Amino acid sequence: MIRKIEAMVLFVQDLTACTAFYRDTFKLQYQGSDANSANFLLEEGLYLILLSPSGTADLLDTEVNELKIKGGPHGLLAASVADVDAAYEELKAKGVTFVRPPTDQRWGLRTAHFADPEGNLWEINQSI
Repeated sequence: MIRKIEAMVLFVQDLTACTAFYRDTFKLQYQGSDANSANFLLEEGLYLILLSPSGTADLLDTEVNELKIKGGPHGLLAASVADVDAAYEELKAKGVTFVRPPTDQRWGLRTAHFADPEGNLWEINQSI
């Protein structure tokens, strides 16, 4: 049924801060934005899209006050890296706050977890 994931969408309250985080701190390939969204190319055919409350309401054809967006994480995105410890140190040096430092997991991955400015969780990982 599902053939390919084409986009990951995060619902954010502060579009400006999150756009800056993904563009300037995380160095994702910025594709542009408008008043309600920001787009980043992760790889050919795969996008990360940030949607403001107005953008989310427009997508769902509802009113902003009808949305039930609550605080806390709205998802977790996992990305493989060549070296978790090196990526951890690089991101920490840029001011990223980690909720879990590099840790070997019993399922065969070394992982570290951090949150973006809205609390959306990220995992960086590598095979052990």
